[in-house]
Amino acid sequence: MTTDPLLLTGEVDDATARLLRAAAALDDADVAAPSLLPGWTRGHVLAHLARNADGFVNLLTAARTGEPIPMYASPEARAADIEAGAGRPPAAHLDDLRHSAERFAEAVAAMPVEAWSATVQTRRGPWKAAMLVWGRLREIEVHHVDLDVGYRAADWPAAFAHHLLHEVGGGLAARTDVPAMVLRFDGSRHELVVGEREAAPLVSGPVAELAAWLIGRSRGEALTVTPDGPLPTPPEWI
Repeated sequence: MTTDPLLLTGEVDDATARLLRAAAALDDADVAAPSLLPGWTRGHVLAHLARNADGFVNLLTAARTGEPIPMYASPEARAADIEAGAGRPPAAHLDDLRHSAERFAEAVAAMPVEAWSATVQTRRGPWKAAMLVWGRLREIEVHHVDLDVGYRAADWPAAFAHHLLHEVGGGLAARTDVPAMVLRFDGSRHELVVGEREAAPLVSGPVAELAAWLIGRSRGEALTVTPDGPLPTPPEWI
């Protein structure tokens, strides 16, 4: 999958439409029920997705104007906004999701070509503005799974799953505090090597399952390890 922001906007639109359909089917009990994220209800996940869209609007505005606008006012403000929004009724969540997505789309459309090369400060550190559309797509797809409403990693578009796997696997390969492993997805001879290849187990399976396992959204039941043994334990994804 390309990370060209203009080419990815259609993917974001499609992912947003899937998310909105899922949110529209939730009732009060559904929203209050636990999500797959410890300590968060589905309402917390929905509130986070809306505020995340606004956070990306802030970063796009910073890239466009040159003003040092943070993604969130502070970590405390981010957490407070999510907590304040979590208990709203389903209709309020749906309205917030829809309008925050529209604000994000408008901010993307307002970006002049030269602004995409600007550097902005995300919660993960400095990023090129050109990566922000990919970042939003990743948030939607991963947290749609976290809602636990029937959307699974296996439902991710193949191009998204491939890009996520290479992004996360490549990030692990640059670290020295992770267990050695070789990752290979079904139907490919291409491998992602983390740590020293010698004696590292080969972990293989569907590309979406590999990606989901690396980011803590799967226990890896669909994966195989060669030689036979337990799966390595990936570090927490942040």
